[in-house]
Amino acid sequence: MLIAAMPRVAPYRLSRGVSMLEVLIAIGLLTVGLLGVAQLQIQMQTAELEAYQRTQAIVLLQDMVDRINANRKHAAEYATVAPLGTASTIDCTAPATLAQRDQCDWQAALLGANETRGGAQLGAMTEARGCVSNPVTTMPRQVIVSVAWQGVSPTVAPGATACGQGAYGTDDRFRRAMVASVTIGCLENDPSTGACVTP
Repeated sequence: MLIAAMPRVAPYRLSRGVSMLEVLIAIGLLTVGLLGVAQLQIQMQTAELEAYQRTQAIVLLQDMVDRINANRKHAAEYATVAPLGTASTIDCTAPATLAQRDQCDWQAALLGANETRGGAQLGAMTEARGCVSNPVTTMPRQVIVSVAWQGVSPTVAPGATACGQGAYGTDDRFRRAMVASVTIGCLENDPSTGACVTP
C-alpha cells in the first residue's frame, strides 16, 4: 500500500512577545514625547502670564490717560518725580487736589488693590510701576504716561521710556513697558493776544 506523502510544512516561528530592547526603545520615545508636552505646557503658562500682565498694564495705562483727559486744565500736576507703585513713597493720607487723589488711586491700582485674595493684592503686574511726565508744557501740551513691570523671561529692553529702568535687576531685558501720549490742545484763544485761554 502506498501512503501518500504529506507535504512538509515549514515550522512557523512561535510568537515569543517583544524583546527587552523594543520595550526600552518604546519607553525612551514615550519619555521624550512626555518631556516635550511638559515643556510646551510650561511655555503656554509663561505666555498666559505675560498676556495677563500686558492686559493689566493696558487697563492701568488707559485709566491714567482717562484721568488726565478728565482734568485737562491741571494735566501738569500729574507729572511724577519718582515712579508710583512698587517702592513708591507717595503720601496718600490726605490728597489735596484731584490730581493727587488720582495719583493715589493709580498707586493703589498699580499695587493690585483692585483684586485681592486672602488679604494679598493680586490685581496688577509683577513689580508694577507707573510714571507720568510732561515734556511739552506749552500749548499744545503733551503728557506721557508709562507703565512698567517685570516680565518672566528676557526679551528686548524697552527703549520708549525710562520708567522702571534698573528696577528689575541688572538685566533690563526683564523690564516690560507700555507708553501712551496725551496731547492737550487749546480750545479757546484770546482774540487780542492769540494766547491760549482754556486748555
